[in-house]
Amino acid sequence: MQGTERMNLFEGHGNREAKIRYLDGDFQILSPGSYVVCAMTGKNIPLDELRYWSVARQEPYADVISAIEADKRAGVLPNQRR
Repeated sequence: MQGTERMNLFEGHGNREAKIRYLDGDFQILSPGSYVVCAMTGKNIPLDELRYWSVARQEPYADVISAIEADKRAGVLPNQRR
């Protein structure tokens, strides 16, 4: 990312959905926007509030409950039968 774009990461991109690549402990903005949509609830998540996502499924979640429910659905929790 270049200087000015990075300084305005969450500003000036209007009210549109960002396209994100979810990484371990971080994410990369592929297409600027002000929010992403929770894969479980459909709620808009402002980028500055994005805390939960799946690297494997490349999905964002609005909160920890949504993230756990997504893991349950995917069958990836410990001691969970598939």
